[in-house]
Amino acid sequence: MSQLPHLHEASAHHADASRPSAPAAGRVVIVSASVGAGHDGAADQLALRLAGSGHTVDRWDFLDLVPAGLGPLVSECYRRLLTVAPSAYQRIYSSTESTGRPGALIRLIQRSTHRKLLRALPPDTRAVVATYPIAGQVLGTLRSRGRLAVPAAVYLTDFSVHPLWVAPGVDLHLATHPVPAEQARAHGAERVAVAGPVVDPRFTPTTETLRTAARARFGLPPGAPLALLVAGSWGVGEVARVAAEVRATGAAVPVVVCGKNRALAERLRADGVEHAFGWVEDMPGLMHACDVLVQNAGGLTSLEAFAGGLPVVSYRCIPGHGLTNAAALDQAGLAPWVRDPADLAAVLTAMVDGPTGRRYREAGLALHRDASGPAEAIAAIAAGSSGAVRAAGGSPAVPSSGSAPALPDSASSPALPADAAPPVHAGPPPLIPAQRRRPDRAATPTRASAPTPRRPDHRPDHRPERRPDRRPGRRVGLAVAALSATAWLSTAGTQLAVAYGGFDAVDAGRTGRAFLVVHPPHGGHLDDATLRALSAVQAAVSVDTDEAAADPAEVRRFAAAGLTLVNAGYGPPYQSGIVTRRDSVEAGADALRSATGASSSFFLSSRDVDALDLGLAAYHREHLVVPDLRIACGSAVTPQLRPGQIVLVECGGADPAELTTTMNRLLTSHRPPRLGALTSLS
Repeated sequence: MSQLPHLHEASAHHADASRPSAPAAGRVVIVSASVGAGHDGAADQLALRLAGSGHTVDRWDFLDLVPAGLGPLVSECYRRLLTVAPSAYQRIYSSTESTGRPGALIRLIQRSTHRKLLRALPPDTRAVVATYPIAGQVLGTLRSRGRLAVPAAVYLTDFSVHPLWVAPGVDLHLATHPVPAEQARAHGAERVAVAGPVVDPRFTPTTETLRTAARARFGLPPGAPLALLVAGSWGVGEVARVAAEVRATGAAVPVVVCGKNRALAERLRADGVEHAFGWVEDMPGLMHACDVLVQNAGGLTSLEAFAGGLPVVSYRCIPGHGLTNAAALDQAGLAPWVRDPADLAAVLTAMVDGPTGRRYREAGLALHRDASGPAEAIAAIAAGSSGAVRAAGGSPAVPSSGSAPALPDSASSPALPADAAPPVHAGPPPLIPAQRRRPDRAATPTRASAPTPRRPDHRPDHRPERRPDRRPGRRVGLAVAALSATAWLSTAGTQLAVAYGGFDAVDAGRTGRAFLVVHPPHGGHLDDATLRALSAVQAAVSVDTDEAAADPAEVRRFAAAGLTLVNAGYGPPYQSGIVTRRDSVEAGADALRSATGASSSFFLSSRDVDALDLGLAAYHREHLVVPDLRIACGSAVTPQLRPGQIVLVECGGADPAELTTTMNRLLTSHRPPRLGALTSLS
C-alpha cells in the first residue's frame, strides 16, 4: 500500500462543540442527501465541528436541488431496490462499479442540479463539501468547468469507495482509513487525505455502571450477552433471518433496531424476538448495553460502535455497498466478515468475551483516537481559498483571505498555477488551472454569424448576454413523454397483459378445468374432514399476513394436508398496486416463510398489479393468480363453474362450518367441470 497522508493532532479525537465560538472563519456549505441516515449523520457532525471552530455553515439536501420535486422519488426508488429487489440493485451497483460512471438517468439528474446548486451558494462561500457521491460528482463537474471558484471536498462516508465517490475536479477526497483512501486513489482521485471518522461525541466506551443503567432503561436482561442487530434507518436486509440465527447460536440474545420500519419490528415481535425496537433516539445508550454489534451495511453505525469500543461483526450484508464495506472493514482489521453461517456462533462468542473481542475493540478506538477528523482539513481548504462563486447570473464574491493550519502535503500533488493563492497543504489549488476550464459558448462566435454585440445592460463580469437555450425545454419534454409512456406501460399496460394471461400470470383459459382457491376463515380451525375434502379436489389455500402471524400452526396444518399455499399479501381486497398496499407481495412472502419455513409459488392479487409487483413476484419466484370469479361463503347464490376459471372462495370473516356448506353446494349442485391444481399451471 502506498504511503497516504494522515491528519494528526495531539488532541482528543472529537472537537469540543461546546467551546466558545471563535470569530467567524468563513462560510462552508455542506451538501448531503436524505438517502438513509448515514450521509446526513456525517454532515450533521461536520457542521457541528465547523461551527464550533467559528465557521458559518449552510446545509443543503441534494434531493431538494433535483428539479420538479423528484428528489424524494429518487430516494424512494433506491429504498425500494434495496428492500424488494436487492438483486437488481446489486446488478446496478456492479455495472456502475465496472464502468466507473453513472447511468443515463443519474447523469440527467446531475446535469439538472448544476444551476440550482450554484444559486444556493452565498457569495461569501469559502468551501463546499459533499457527503453524498452524486453531489460530489456535481461539484467536480462545476470545478472542472470553472463555474465553481472555491475549493470542493468530498467526505467518503462509506468504508469502501465506489468509483462514483471519486469526482475529477474535486480538490480533496477525505477518507476515514488508509483502506478507503487507497481505493479512492485506485479510482483516480488526485488528492486524498486520511482524516478519520466523525461521529456524535455521545458515543463513548461503556463502563459497568453505564451498562447496568442502560440495560435497565431498555428492559434488557441484566446478565445475558447481547448482540445488537442494526439494519440502517430503513430496516433493510435479512434482519428476521439474522435474528433467528443469532438466537439459535445461544451465544447472545438478539437486540434488533429496525429504524423506521415499523412493520419489521412488529413482525419480529410476532416471531418471538422479544427485544425489537423501531427508531431509537438513544443509540449511544443502547450500544452501552450490548456486547457486540452485528451489521449488514458498514455505514455510520459501525463507526459509532468503534467510537464506543463495541466490537463489530459483518453478517448477511445487503448487496452493493454492504458487501464491499464488509470486505473493506475486514481488510482493515476492524470487523470480521462472517460469510458462513456455521461460523457465526464461534465468532460471536469470541467477540463477546475473549482476546479477539478486546483486540477489535482497541482497533476501533484507535481509529478515532489517532485522527483529528475531516473538519480540520475542510477548515484548512476554506481558509486558503480565494476567488468567488459564480452562479448563473450572479456576481463574483468578495475574495477571501486567511491562513490555513499546516497539514501534511500529498506527494503526488500537482504544481500550483502561478497566480494561485498560497498553497493549502492537504488540498489542490484553490482555483482550477485555466487550461482545464471550458470556454463560454456564448462568447465564441459561430462560423455562420458575426459576434454578438454587447448589450448596454451586460453582466457585471462583462460577458455577452447568452441567447436562451431551448434545448433543455425539448429535453424536458422528451423526458416527460418517456416517463409517461413508462408509467403507462408499467401500470395500465401491465394490467392488460396480466388480464390476458401474460407476464407469468397463471392462465387457466386453455384448459378444460376450473381451479379453486379458498381463503379460509380467520381465527377458526378447519376440521380434518374439511382439509381432506379440499385436498381431494386439489384446492389451494390462500394465507394472508395476519393469519400467518396469528396462527402459524394452522398454516402448517394446511401444508401438511397437501394443500397448495398461496401468498395472499394483506388479504382482501388483495390490492398491491402503485398507491395502496405496495409491500403486500413482500410481506406475504415473509409471513408464509416464517410460518412454514418454505416459500409459496403463487401470489393472489386483484387486477391492480403493476410492473413492480411483477418484479417482486418474480424475485420470490411466485406466479400471479388473478381470480375470474369470487364466491362469498354463506352466499345463497352459487354460480355455475366453467372450464378455464380460477375461482376464489372467500371465507375470511365466516365460520368454518360455512366453508364446508359452500364447498358442498359448489361441488354437488352444479356438476362442475373437472377441477385441477394450480401447480399444473406453473
